[in-house]
Amino acid sequence: MLSRDLACYIDQKRSLGFKFHSQNVLLRGFVRFAEERGDRYITSARVLAWAAGAPSPEHRRTRLLTVRRFALALHAENARHQIPQADALGRATSKRRPPYIYRSDEIVRLLRTAAALEPPGSIRPILYTTLLGLIAATGMRIAEALALQLDDVTADGLVIRETKFQKSRLLPLHATVRQALDRYLIDRRKVSAADRALFISVGGRSLPFNITPYAMSSSSSSIAPASGVCTEGATRASTICATPSRFARWSSAVTIAARSPVTSWHSAHISATRM
Repeated sequence: MLSRDLACYIDQKRSLGFKFHSQNVLLRGFVRFAEERGDRYITSARVLAWAAGAPSPEHRRTRLLTVRRFALALHAENARHQIPQADALGRATSKRRPPYIYRSDEIVRLLRTAAALEPPGSIRPILYTTLLGLIAATGMRIAEALALQLDDVTADGLVIRETKFQKSRLLPLHATVRQALDRYLIDRRKVSAADRALFISVGGRSLPFNITPYAMSSSSSSIAPASGVCTEGATRASTICATPSRFARWSSAVTIAARSPVTSWHSAHISATRM
């Protein structure tokens, strides 16, 4: 019964535009745990027992709150489903470390360092220079940049496909950003790749999400963080954010000057007034 309820719940969430990947995994784990013990309805005791198996307080709280939202939906139709208290495992005590914004001079140094990455003569230096410069110029998310395909580069800009709520958008590019991207495309098309990803590894495969922060952190270890905090569009501890005064004039691999408020509006993250 819980399995059927979960399938309906997942279908409903995805029909509303949620990808629901991590929640799907957690909820299937809980339902399996509950059904193995003969449960047909959610009970608070079972939720807490399952959540207690997580390795850290943060993970235990995530488990609890994920199942609690599921229980709220089921309880609305059948009161036999219990709703565990949100603070049953205590209140959240840890805070996410605030990201910081790189200054323009730090971005220049970051791009210079990226341009010197090894192995020499490979696509790797121009790959990371272009990738990081594109993020600095547009404010796009790293996951969006890594998901770009060759066919997403159009005369009107970049097509960002199926982002939040399964929506796509067109991201216009400053003329100098487009020039730098075109230079990268010349090298990219020389590489025999296994897929059509825009950004690829030396081995010709699309870049995994977890390798890019590593390359970025290793290339920027000598760059001290700037003060200032970016908001919820930021990821990890170090973030390049787009503002109306930070848009690439990217005529060389290391030139950053910024003037394009239209790109800020289309980056679809946050308004500059909230930074």
